[in-house]
Amino acid sequence: MSRRIIRRLGALALIPLVIYLAFLLVIFVAMHQSVERFGRVMSYMPGPGFMLIPFEPMWNVARGGNLEVGDQAPDFVLRTVDKTARRESGEQVRLSAFRGQQPVVLVFGSYT
Repeated sequence: MSRRIIRRLGALALIPLVIYLAFLLVIFVAMHQSVERFGRVMSYMPGPGFMLIPFEPMWNVARGGNLEVGDQAPDFVLRTVDKTARRESGEQVRLSAFRGQQPVVLVFGSYT
């Protein structure tokens, strides 16, 4: 009798584990999508849900990239903060436009 109960409790304990792993898989797949799509997925996440995710390790694996020290930065386009830029690009600036002209410092973080 007790073996049956233990087996049943073990099976019941697997259900939340499988749900949690499926949840992590959905988040990990979303991390591989575009930033906009990932943002949309995460907008449905309730605040306490963030405490259930090993977010930083998953993000580092999903978005780690393969740049080495000394490699040339990949080209990208960003909107300017003050909405001013060169005439040909409108309100956007392209990193490659500065290549060979002047040093560029990229700062990632929040000032809020």
